[in-house]
Amino acid sequence: MKRLTAILALIIFAKSLMAQPTQKPMLYGTNWMAITGKPMAATAGSMIFQQGGNAVDAACAMLAATCTMWDTLSWGGETQVLIYNPKTKKVIAINAMGVAPTGATVAFFKGKGYNFPPEYGPLAATTPGTPGGLIYMLVNYGSMSLEQVLAPAMHMAAGYAIEAQAANAMERDKDKIKQWPYSAKVFLTHAGQQREAPEGGEIFVQKDLLNTLTKMVAAEKAALKKGKGRKEALMAAYDRFYKGDIAQEFVRGCQEQGGLITMKDLAQWKPIEEEPLMVNYKGIDVYKLKQWTQGPVLLQALNILENFDLKSMGYNSPKYIHTLYQAMNLAFADRDFYYGDPYATPAEPMKGLLSKNYAKQRAALIGFDKNDARIGPGNPYPFEGKVNPYINLLKQRGFEMDTTIRNFAPTHDLGNNTPKEVYEDRLWRGTTSIEAADKEGWVVSVTPSGGWLPACIAGNTGIGMSQRMQSFVLDSALNPFNVVAPGKRPRVTLSPSMFLKDGKPYLSAAVQGGDTQDQNLLQFFLNVAEFGMTVQKATEAANFNTNQLWLSLGGTKTADREPKPGQILLNSNTKEEVRNALKKMGYTLSFTDRTSGPINAIYFDWKHGSFWGGSSNHGEDYGIGW
Repeated sequence: MKRLTAILALIIFAKSLMAQPTQKPMLYGTNWMAITGKPMAATAGSMIFQQGGNAVDAACAMLAATCTMWDTLSWGGETQVLIYNPKTKKVIAINAMGVAPTGATVAFFKGKGYNFPPEYGPLAATTPGTPGGLIYMLVNYGSMSLEQVLAPAMHMAAGYAIEAQAANAMERDKDKIKQWPYSAKVFLTHAGQQREAPEGGEIFVQKDLLNTLTKMVAAEKAALKKGKGRKEALMAAYDRFYKGDIAQEFVRGCQEQGGLITMKDLAQWKPIEEEPLMVNYKGIDVYKLKQWTQGPVLLQALNILENFDLKSMGYNSPKYIHTLYQAMNLAFADRDFYYGDPYATPAEPMKGLLSKNYAKQRAALIGFDKNDARIGPGNPYPFEGKVNPYINLLKQRGFEMDTTIRNFAPTHDLGNNTPKEVYEDRLWRGTTSIEAADKEGWVVSVTPSGGWLPACIAGNTGIGMSQRMQSFVLDSALNPFNVVAPGKRPRVTLSPSMFLKDGKPYLSAAVQGGDTQDQNLLQFFLNVAEFGMTVQKATEAANFNTNQLWLSLGGTKTADREPKPGQILLNSNTKEEVRNALKKMGYTLSFTDRTSGPINAIYFDWKHGSFWGGSSNHGEDYGIGW
């Protein structure tokens, strides 16, 4: 009888959940869908679609617009992309992450007293990846010219009504901005007045950025005038940025302010096309970028959770929250020690980490009575037929690798005293997201980032430099795969997702928010796949976040990054009985009104031949469909 009552309660709860209205309406389209972090930038994508461009062209236009709007990123940042190619029926990945420059060594940063590279300023900068990534996308999968896709961004650079969010960020960070003369020139348009940054709605002009973008388009047009083909013309623009006069000014401005980037660093960098990583979860193929991102965390967590009947637990029940929290902690513990640049040595044990048998071993560590504050990295090497070369390093950190004994986290993994507001700023920092799809079958998911406010602008280029160096470590005991070195990519949080079912696109999704990205994407996906939510309801549904991980961003001391075991961020509407049950399991609770994360997503309705667009009520993100 009790079992029947419980089942009926779950059914009633599920029906009531489905009946609740969303704060934003669903987006629908049959021809195309464009969603990103700002309505104005989504409009840029719609303009390209209306001119006959495909989803890749539209994504490039939205990327350019968000960079120009300083939507938590800039042109000097990094871009990472998943693309479904309808011609090959495959998902491909584009790695447009910049690299550490010449001179960026452990000794250099430790000599300045850092435990991690700095979070702001010229020494935080990797080489810019976004211009190269955008052009690579356009060359290989787009259909339009650079002039066409940059037109909305160039129009904005000439002057647009700035949004209050960006304008207020400039004002709030003006003391940092004043350290860098080229940034002050761009952002503090009313220098010496009480409010030195623009006001919301003021026409914000970026002459230097417009000049840079104009030079790139001029290089393309000059090549076409000489009879060059489309690809060669686009690459002429690429070369002008990375090898020509734009590069010269970028390097001059960077080095003048104390940065390390050289002309050789820019010339040698190139975007890379990759085969993404994939696991199957209950018949759905889930694609993520490689281990230079945190994307495999989602894959590992799904492998672990496949061993549990999540649906029977009920959406956001104490048992469900606890199970997901533990699974995420297991995956993040592996991320924090094993993920790094696949193009540098040593090689990461990804085959073992993504093994279903390894996931079963990790799942067996989950107990249902309390939070395990002492969980650490596992040992994936036996699952790819190898011996773990880092056993001694893990033991040095204090982890017990005998699988018959529960892992033990050393003292410095058992919490820190960073103030809640500072910690959560670092946890959620940076980024925007872009989703695009068209009737020809192209699907694009992007999580670009870097160069966010307060950005250090490189000379008279108008381009804010990346701050992604801070995601490296300087101590191999923290992660031997992610130690800073010239020419190496940092392990980043940036993590778009794509899901295929029966060989066809099922969902495409991305979210901003630092270390919370794959936490929120995991819950979004389960909302749809396990609980049958619509894509809009799934983007708005209350998520929770674990703080039991090493932060990827913020602070230059080890104490700034340490995990906060058992700390959990819940939605303010969480029921009292759920709160009490979690407290009894040893969790420390905090609350906020919106916990979905600013997720953007597209669902593919093959029954009706339409797109369903979802955009969370967490931020200003939105889209347009047709």
